[in-house]
Amino acid sequence: MTVLGTRQGVRAEGTTLDHQTSRWSVLALLCFSLLLIAVDATVLHIAVPALTAALEPSGVELLWIIDVYSLVVAPLLVTFGTLGDRYGKRRFVLAGYVVFGIASLSAAFAGTPLALIVSRALLGVGGAMIMPATLSIIRQVFTDRRERAIALGVWSAVAAGGAAVGPLVGGVLVEHFWWGAVFLINVPLLVVALPLAVRLLPRTPGDRSHRWDAPSAALSTLGILFLAFGLKEAGHGGTVGVRPAIMILLAGAGLLVWFTARQRRLAHPLLDIGLFAQRGFAVGVLCVLLSVFALVGLELMLAQYLQLVLGDSPLRAGVRMLPLMIAAIAGGLCAAHLLQRLGLRATMAGGLGLAALSLAPTIVWGTEQHPLLLCLCFAGIGFGVEVALLAASDTIMASAPESRAGGAAAIEETAYELGAGLGVAVLGTITTIVYAPSVGAVAGVEPRAMGQARESLASAAHVAGEVGGPAGTALMEAARAAFVTALHSTVLVSVALLGLTALAAVILLPRRPPAKVPGPEREHIPL
Repeated sequence: MTVLGTRQGVRAEGTTLDHQTSRWSVLALLCFSLLLIAVDATVLHIAVPALTAALEPSGVELLWIIDVYSLVVAPLLVTFGTLGDRYGKRRFVLAGYVVFGIASLSAAFAGTPLALIVSRALLGVGGAMIMPATLSIIRQVFTDRRERAIALGVWSAVAAGGAAVGPLVGGVLVEHFWWGAVFLINVPLLVVALPLAVRLLPRTPGDRSHRWDAPSAALSTLGILFLAFGLKEAGHGGTVGVRPAIMILLAGAGLLVWFTARQRRLAHPLLDIGLFAQRGFAVGVLCVLLSVFALVGLELMLAQYLQLVLGDSPLRAGVRMLPLMIAAIAGGLCAAHLLQRLGLRATMAGGLGLAALSLAPTIVWGTEQHPLLLCLCFAGIGFGVEVALLAASDTIMASAPESRAGGAAAIEETAYELGAGLGVAVLGTITTIVYAPSVGAVAGVEPRAMGQARESLASAAHVAGEVGGPAGTALMEAARAAFVTALHSTVLVSVALLGLTALAAVILLPRRPPAKVPGPEREHIPL
C-alpha cells in the first residue's frame, strides 16, 4: 500500500516529499534508530571495569546492569508490536525516541548501581517501543516486493552489525572519555533524529481489531524478571538469601507456565505457543536461544578476560574482539550458500559444532597471552553462531504455515532477546559461584575489602588499586586466577549446551527444510 494513497509520496507534518527519495530516507532513519538500540545491547561489555570502579556494584548488581536491558526488551517486543498495530506505529517510534533519550541521559549520570539498573530497564522499554514498529513501517513504505527485500536485508544487516560493533564502540568511548559516554552519545543523536522522524515517518491509523491481552503481557514480563532475579540471587544470596531466591525463581517459572497456558486458551494470543508442536520449529527456536545465550554471555566474560586478566586497554580489547564481528558478518553472507549446498541439518549442526570447537581451547588457558589462537577462536565462534542462526531462522519460518508467519517471527524475536538476557544471567551467575570462593584470603587486605573483591573481577581490580603495594598485586593475581577458573566453568557449560543443541539438530531435523508456498518475506530481529 502506498502511503496516503497518492502519487505525491509521503506527507508528514504538512510536508510533501518525493516518494522515490522519501522511502529510502525513511529506511536510513529507521536503520539509524535500530543501530542505536542494537549497539546498546552489548556496548557495556567493555565498560565493566571502568563502571565498577566508579559505582562499586555488587556481583549481582553488575549482572542486572548488563542484562536488564535485554530482559525487559524480550517480553515487551510483542506487546509493543501489538499496541503499535492497534494505536499507530509512528507514535510508538516517536515515544520510543523520547523514552530512549531520557533513559540514556539518566544512565550516563547514574550515581548508584540501582539508578543505573532502573535507567537500563527504561532503555529496554524505549528499545521495545521502537524495534517492532521499524519493520512494520518498512513494509508499509516499500510497496515494491524487490525493493522491500533489499530494505529488509539492509535492516537485518544493521541490526546484526550494531550488536557486533557494540564492544568496539564501548572501547573507544571508555578509552577517551568515561563509562557514561556509552549512554550520553545517544542523546545528541536522538535530538537530531526526533525532528527527522516527525517529518519523515508516515502517519498510519491504528487498527483496533488487533487484540492486546494485558494479563499476558504482565505474566511474561514478571515471569522473566522473577526468573532472572531468582537465578542470580540463588547463586549469590547477598540480597534476600538463597531460600527466598529459590522461591522467587519458582514463582517466575510458575508465572511463565501460567502465561503459556493462557496463550493456549486465547483466540488471539500474544505468542502463538501452538507452533512448538512442530518439531523443526521447536529445534530452531532452541538453537536461536542457546546460540545467542552462549555468544552474548561469553562475550561479556571474554571482554573482562581481555582487560583484567590479559591487561588490555578498553580500546585494545574492543579491537581484539573485531575477528568475532567480522566473522559473524562473513557467516551471515555465506550461510545462505551453505544452507543450499549442505542442507538444513548439516548447516545448523555444523555451525553450532564449529562454535563449540572454537570455544574449547579456552578451557586450558590461564593468564598467558594467546594472540593468534584468540583471534582464531573469536573468528570461529562468530562464523559458527551466525551460520547456525540463519539456518535456525530458516527452519523456524519454513516450519510455520504462512497464515502463522507473524506469530513465528514474534517467537523468534523474543528468543533472540531472551537468549541475550539469560546468557548474561546464567553464565554470570556460574562465574560468581565459582569465582567468589576461589579468591582466598590475601595477607595485608582487610576482610571487608576481601568481601568486596570477591564480588567480581572488576571489583577486585578496584580494591587492588586502592590497597596498592605488594598486597594489592597479590590480590589481583589471586583474583585473576580465580576468574580464569570461573571462565573455564562457563566455557564448559556453553560448549555442552552448543554440543547438545547440535546433536538435537542432527537427530530431530530433516536434511532439507519443508517446502513452502512463497509468501511474505521472512522478518525477524537478529541480535
